[in-house]
Amino acid sequence: MSWFRLGKKRSSFGRLLDEEGVTQEEVAKASNVGHTTISKLCNDDTYTVKYSTGEKIKKGLKKLGYDKNVDKYLGM
Repeated sequence: MSWFRLGKKRSSFGRLLDEEGVTQEEVAKASNVGHTTISKLCNDDTYTVKYSTGEKIKKGLKKLGYDKNVDKYLGM
């Protein structure tokens, strides 16, 4: 049972993190990107980040051991 998605709509990026068992907090710390930005990415499919921010997130995910192409999830 998942207590984390109690009626909240998740974006494709948010669902990706859920499936991989990675928290928004972990991504924010590993990528040095603000929690607000990560939260918007996880909850709003229309939100896109600047290229430089997307690169930081990709590097952060790589640090966490996730090495797949996530460009489509970041709107890049």
